[in-house]
Amino acid sequence: MSVKQRYTQAMEWLYIACVAISATALVAITLIIPIGVFFRYVMNSPLSWPEPASVVMMVIFSFLGGAAVYRANVHIAVGALVNAVPRGVRRAMQWGADACMLATALFMLGYGAHLCWIMQHQSMAEFPLLKVAFVYLPIPVAGLLTTLFIVERVWVGPPPQTSYMYSDQAAELE
Repeated sequence: MSVKQRYTQAMEWLYIACVAISATALVAITLIIPIGVFFRYVMNSPLSWPEPASVVMMVIFSFLGGAAVYRANVHIAVGALVNAVPRGVRRAMQWGADACMLATALFMLGYGAHLCWIMQHQSMAEFPLLKVAFVYLPIPVAGLLTTLFIVERVWVGPPPQTSYMYSDQAAELE
């Protein structure tokens, strides 16, 4: 197995982990919010933890899901300009977009790690055992994962058609 194939395989596992963790966070949000609503409006006894717990899950979902979306190339994009230019210009535009994405990912990695470092001794009021740095941890992690996915796209190319990310394509109707 070549180095590129190993790298692609590693990125595939990271992609699956991102999707699984993001999906788990989304399911948790879906379960937590109704609990909060039920206790507030039906039991008339509001709980203090559902909203901050949902915010923590949303941070995890947003950042790790964003990294997975980048690898799958299913993010929101406007293709009119890209489709209107010649192939060579289109390729240069893609390199420019990858460079901007890399700058963003590296900023997330650097600034997110710094943010975690300076917040490592702060706790959330609703969860005294949960450090704020843990809440911010998905930012640098997503920056690192996105950087790795950019390296894959530029060095190896798009993921192969055997990738897990293609397994949810719409089935052909006969």
